Amino acid sequence: MSDPLLAAQTGPDVLAALRASVWEWLEAVADPEIPVISVVDLGIVRDVEITAADADAKGTLCCTVVITPTYSGCPAMRLIASEITTALQDKGLSQVSIRTQLAPAWNTDWMSEKGRRNLKQYGIAPPAQQVIDIRGISPRQQAAPQVQCPHCGSMQTVCVSQFGSTSCKALYQCKDCREPFDYFKAH
Repeated sequence: MSDPLLAAQTGPDVLAALRASVWEWLEAVADPEIPVISVVDLGIVRDVEITAADADAKGTLCCTVVITPTYSGCPAMRLIASEITTALQDKGLSQVSIRTQLAPAWNTDWMSEKGRRNLKQYGIAPPAQQVIDIRGISPRQQAAPQVQCPHCGSMQTVCVSQFGSTSCKALYQCKDCREPFDYFKAH
């Protein structure tokens, strides 16, 4: 799929179809720290914008992907931006840009159900609570969450360390199967 071909046919339906395709293509871009979850399922991708390049006489379309880091110091964001750009250029989009949006801050409520299932199947317990529940109470005001073991399903787990393999995870251990596992903290 080339930009000039699409640009010659540019209309609302074509732009909407291209935008939907870009979202689909981004589903294949894995998070570099947790390869079983895509950047879309993790909730990092906020928006996809398709516009005509003003200065280009050929009518090339520009694709801007808006991303929000899981936290402001996330070391993987540069790699994620590069992987997104490469994936879309491989699909024929020549004009790809990445815009980082810090507000509102990313939180684990943005993870998809598919992403949560993939984490669990991979051996990482997904967040056990919402960041802000329907009553408006944040996790810091709630009791510690009960975390289900992704290996055996037991609720008899204990937090070993608030810091796991990455800063967004805590290290837990199951009292029943005795296996350690990461828990993706709600934040």
